[in-house]
Amino acid sequence: MMAHNFNKMHAALRQRLLARFNTPDVPKQSILLLQGTKQGARDNTDIETLLRQESNFHYLFGVNEGGFYATLHVDEGKSVLFMPRLPPAYAVWMGKIPSCDEVREKYGVEEVHYVDELKDYINKASPSVIYTLRGKNTDSGEIMTPAYYEGMDEHRVDHGRLWDELCECRVIKTKEEIEVMRHVNHISSQAHLDVMKAAKPGMYEYELESLFHHRAYSGGGCRYFAYTPICASGPNGAILHYGHAGAPNDRQLQDGDMLLLDMGAEYHCYSSDLTRSYPCNGKFTPKQRDVYETVMEAKQACFAIIKAGINWEQVHRTADRTIVEGLLKRGYLKGDVDEMVKAHVGGLFMPHGVGHLIGVDTHDIGGYPKGMERINESNLKSLRTRRDLAPGMVLTVEPGCYFIESLLLPAFEDKKYKDFLVVDKLRDMLGFGGVRLEDNIAVTEDGYDNLSFGPTTVAEIEEIMGCRPGAEKKRKIDE
Repeated sequence: MMAHNFNKMHAALRQRLLARFNTPDVPKQSILLLQGTKQGARDNTDIETLLRQESNFHYLFGVNEGGFYATLHVDEGKSVLFMPRLPPAYAVWMGKIPSCDEVREKYGVEEVHYVDELKDYINKASPSVIYTLRGKNTDSGEIMTPAYYEGMDEHRVDHGRLWDELCECRVIKTKEEIEVMRHVNHISSQAHLDVMKAAKPGMYEYELESLFHHRAYSGGGCRYFAYTPICASGPNGAILHYGHAGAPNDRQLQDGDMLLLDMGAEYHCYSSDLTRSYPCNGKFTPKQRDVYETVMEAKQACFAIIKAGINWEQVHRTADRTIVEGLLKRGYLKGDVDEMVKAHVGGLFMPHGVGHLIGVDTHDIGGYPKGMERINESNLKSLRTRRDLAPGMVLTVEPGCYFIESLLLPAFEDKKYKDFLVVDKLRDMLGFGGVRLEDNIAVTEDGYDNLSFGPTTVAEIEEIMGCRPGAEKKRKIDE
């Protein structure tokens, strides 16, 4: 397990952000004001939810507790935290109340004061401008709520620039951040491998989720999932974000089902996002091999072109074309590849983008900076970024191929698509589910560094799953 003191990493990230404000257009005595997550409770009860810090606040300070504010002082390069003043009863129920000095030492900042002193502190500092964090998350569409305290309106406030500058910082990871992400990817990769060795018909999807969490928590200290786990078996693999409260990973695995397991742990608020697909009985059928190898070819084609300077849209188009070529080669499509790509046939089978930025958020911010717009085409509008790749970017690479009834049934009758589709063969695939293969990579000057690991070929997967207790006995019976 890696060291737990991340103060130097966060201090470097703060200085990196402040350097972007050391420009002639930023007035002297400017400060940046940020607000962390407040401790919440479930609905109208007193049952406290497990707090997960607001991502930008964590990125800069690594603070675990709720109710904090912070200021960054552009001229001095100084970092100041403001902690809630806790009542004496807190010590009875929640543990020792730390002093300001203890919090200052814990998080490696220059000063710590109480939140109820924030107004007077800022008034005394007499800032020329207070920069707050307000901007649109281009993945969720949500607007970031800026920090606020009563009396703040007495000062000149800028709500825009901090968001843009912080997005640019978070898009490019430092070496220290990449090592944290390598660590959480190692934990998640091993957890996926443990699930693969245990999976078998008769289990329930939630058992696979439980096994993953146990391995990531007990073996890596990962208390949080990076996102809601997708443990899809059989037809559920065609539901892109299966596993939500209305479909809670509760189907029983049937012999012959394909599994699509999209699960990632979170460590120190840094995410991993990995997907593995394989038959639950450990033996690929011809159909399963067709789809799996089509997706594997797409992932390999993406890896072959990823390096600094390549535009992410090109990576997606490569995956899209390779999926079409694979389905054509295996008899599920017919016609000319160029014409199918032009008609967006690939979007019927891979309706999502080929990947996304990842970091302190699973879908990390900064995908669409100002001036960059989404492409309004069926197989491109879901792209989460169109940036040129640069060293230090960390992204998922996750091509997939799914047989989704709500897309394919209308396409069978649509003149735009139907001449390209081998309808009888595709009808037979309805209920199959899907395959997605996902790794996390850090971009380098001449390629990439894969932060995750695991078996990739059909032969490797069958060998690993053939070593499970009882697997060899069942195989001999089947033969």
